Amino acid sequence: MKIVKFILCLLFGLMFINAGLDKFFHYNPMPKLTDEQVKIFAAFNEIGWLMPLVGGVEIIGGLLFIFPKTRALGAIIILPVMVGILLHNVCRDQSQMGITISVVLFLINVWMIIDNKEKYKHLVS
Repeated sequence: MKIVKFILCLLFGLMFINAGLDKFFHYNPMPKLTDEQVKIFAAFNEIGWLMPLVGGVEIIGGLLFIFPKTRALGAIIILPVMVGILLHNVCRDQSQMGITISVVLFLINVWMIIDNKEKYKHLVS
């Protein structure tokens, strides 16, 4: 089980590092967007600092998520971005593949938060 958890966390972290780097270097091709998605992304791009901020959070959170010692911090850092991804896929994208991937990633994120709950207790006591 320890190896499965490590592999899932490694893949999760690498996916977020890749997504974050893509926000700076734009090397992944964009899928065909609906008119509504074009408007949403245009609004995001209008706020010049938003995508670099999200990309930086994804890179830092992904790096922290990979290593067991920093995984609890990485899971909390990634959580708001993960919630945004999940909500976007459920409310706006609605492709079965996008929803499935975002639900799986969200569940991995929540699993790591629950797995590290002892590290958070002093923050909420």
